[in-house]
Amino acid sequence: RHLSSPVAMMSRISSVVLVCLSAAHVDARARPSVSQSRLVHFRGGGPIALTSSVKSPAEAYEAFAEKGAANALMSNNKIMMQSIYAGCYIGFGGLLSLVVSSGCTGIYKSNPTLQKFIFAALFPVNLLLILTTGGQLFTGNSAAVTSALCEGLVTQSDLVKSWVLSYTGNIIGCAFFAYLTKASGLLVGTTQKGAIELAVKKVSSNFVQTLLKAIMCNWLVCMAVFLAGAAQDMAGKMVGIWFPISAFVAIGCEHSVANLFLLPLGLLADAPITLGDVIFKNLIPVTIGNAISGALIVGMGYSYAFGRLGQPQLPPAKK
Repeated sequence: RHLSSPVAMMSRISSVVLVCLSAAHVDARARPSVSQSRLVHFRGGGPIALTSSVKSPAEAYEAFAEKGAANALMSNNKIMMQSIYAGCYIGFGGLLSLVVSSGCTGIYKSNPTLQKFIFAALFPVNLLLILTTGGQLFTGNSAAVTSALCEGLVTQSDLVKSWVLSYTGNIIGCAFFAYLTKASGLLVGTTQKGAIELAVKKVSSNFVQTLLKAIMCNWLVCMAVFLAGAAQDMAGKMVGIWFPISAFVAIGCEHSVANLFLLPLGLLADAPITLGDVIFKNLIPVTIGNAISGALIVGMGYSYAFGRLGQPQLPPAKK
């Protein structure tokens, strides 16, 4: 009898615990958790759908071509305005990189590659500003508007108008920002010295070398535009822009619009170069090279991969 009482008590306690656990399990199955109910309510009570923050390559190309069409079909005044702004943003990024990297004199003496990396790491801020505000660069339009032309979204005259106006606007914006840098008193000390060294270096290669560096440059620049369009959030756009842009800068490739700021800045800093050097030894071969890679490699290349250029041509119908 003394042994049976504790055993009976434990049996009763076990029965109560089991009943409570069973009730809790049934209630949990019947009612979603707090986090689940919030998600379902947030989604309107329907099933939760998983979405990707990055477009597929084909979707990214479609958006790329549509962006080119939107750029080309703007009014002339808006294309010019957005191109001038883009030139100024190029100046902001170039000046930031120049001020910081040129000021690292100790790093330059001990590790010049690290100074180049600092310049390259800061430079992409300009394309981030441009692509998130609708700015227009000749270099990006060389690929995006070509893609739009390949897909039948614009005409050849639209392409010519886009290239001419965006290049002209970029010249105005970059030249204005170079003058602004000089007039504001920022082109002094290590910044002035860095501007002179960079300008001299940019007119020191022969025509073919400069042309090839320009082709490599705009290939990466246009891929930055492509990747930024593929991303659907700000963080993704920043990553898509940063890596290709910093890569071409660190490698030492040539970007025509960036040079439209950096070379006039070198002239204003009293670099031992002439306007003829700027135009014939740099801007002409760089502009041609940028157009080649933008139009042929990226614009037409990805139209062949995902667009109309890659579609099989049907043979003519037999009579």
